[in-house]
Amino acid sequence: MSIMGEVELRNRRAVPLRSLPREPVDHFRGSVVEAVTGGLRIVSLFGLPEEGEMTRLVAILADDARGELGATTTLVRDRYPSLTPDCPQAHAFEREIAEQCAVSPVGHPWLKPLRRHLPDHRAERRSNVVLDPQAYPFFRIEGEDVHEVAVGPVHAGIIEPGHFRIQAHGEDVLFLEIVLGYQHRGVERLLETVDAVRAPLIAESIAGDTVIGHGGAYCGAIEALARSRKSPRAQSIRGIALELERLANHIGDLGAIAGDVAYQPAAAFFGRMRGECLNLLMTLSGNRFGRGLVRPGGVAFDLPPAMADAMRAKLEALREELEPVAGLMFQTASVQARLEDVGVVSREQCDALGLVGPVVRARDIARDVRQDHPYGIFRFAHIPVSTAWAGDVHARALVRWLEIRRSLEFVLDQLAALPRGEERVSVRALQPGELVIAMEEGWRGEIAHIVITDERGAIRRHKVTDPSFHNWAAVAAALPGNQISDFPLCNKSFNLSYAGHDL
Repeated sequence: MSIMGEVELRNRRAVPLRSLPREPVDHFRGSVVEAVTGGLRIVSLFGLPEEGEMTRLVAILADDARGELGATTTLVRDRYPSLTPDCPQAHAFEREIAEQCAVSPVGHPWLKPLRRHLPDHRAERRSNVVLDPQAYPFFRIEGEDVHEVAVGPVHAGIIEPGHFRIQAHGEDVLFLEIVLGYQHRGVERLLETVDAVRAPLIAESIAGDTVIGHGGAYCGAIEALARSRKSPRAQSIRGIALELERLANHIGDLGAIAGDVAYQPAAAFFGRMRGECLNLLMTLSGNRFGRGLVRPGGVAFDLPPAMADAMRAKLEALREELEPVAGLMFQTASVQARLEDVGVVSREQCDALGLVGPVVRARDIARDVRQDHPYGIFRFAHIPVSTAWAGDVHARALVRWLEIRRSLEFVLDQLAALPRGEERVSVRALQPGELVIAMEEGWRGEIAHIVITDERGAIRRHKVTDPSFHNWAAVAAALPGNQISDFPLCNKSFNLSYAGHDL
């Protein structure tokens, strides 16, 4: 696995772009496949325009056991041998490269539009379009007794648009195909072109329920490129905000799962408690989702002692209320029977697809950026990783409950002993010709922002990988073998972001 030894990469540490290895395309493919086969996983794989109609492919890989990152690159023109047949983790990334850069991964087994948009600025100079956004050939299982059920893209609830095509035999699901892209907004292009004042607003809007997660990853990348060091106090406040965001969403998810199995007591209580966490974010930032708080150099607002004490009192009360409600949900036999053995994701699928977040932790894989690639306050205050083993809806719900308890303890500890320091320091100009990887453990899982600067220090490429980009494949893998009526519950147990995937 020489890919890890070429250049020393760490979470939120910038390196010269020229230090990345540039391999022949066959060696590049072999290096990535060998590394993933040996236990590494793809954090991101993307295209970077070069001179003469060339595209540089950049692969970022993680060795979670060692806490290391690796990278390798290659130059291609209009095609290259696909990694996906030997490395399924590359599946969606290669479809994205074909769409964005008009570069064809030859031999890709599922080369269909990913977001159904035309090539962007990275491929303006090309005359060919690898993927026609209007042509989407759906997979079909032929048979007299096989029927299709189409869900979306417009849904009954107030949720984002996504299309789900279910092939079923009676009520038994045989296959699920997911088509997204309705929320594509050109986020990466915006982050590469807008000014430094507007860019944090764009980052916060990538996924509306992950403001702190994406804002923190964006700011971490900018700070590394600017050689800016946040104060311990700013790091602690960011950690508090991130865990409050995790609390709000995990509690809300438990309530939604309870609602999907018609267990209204837990649904009502958890729904109200989610609001308590959002109100604490509003206390901290002036916005219920934390907008405006995380900014390059630290945080925009300090946390005075009186506010910290008031927040601690509310969290102590919340902890007392949560325990009996969680007991109601997890100790009621009818609820357990409805959640167990539904939407199972195997360990082999987790490894093959490179899944992240609570999805893999529910299959006894302790993958967590806060532990594997620690950053900020998490280098000093460690949160134990919560795992379960069954990989079903019940296990994903249980992992959320365990993480709620541990996030509560973390926030209470931080509020009781906030370190000193300025809430925000100035940020200098970005260093030229560098690459940085900023990873954050959002409540859905690993968020990665990869930023490359040009020779003037301007942002040349800003690659965003939301955890939903990795994990939508898990929904398609989990549903076959279940009943059609299990689809809403199964989908809710993942609760992935359409906007985070579509960018």
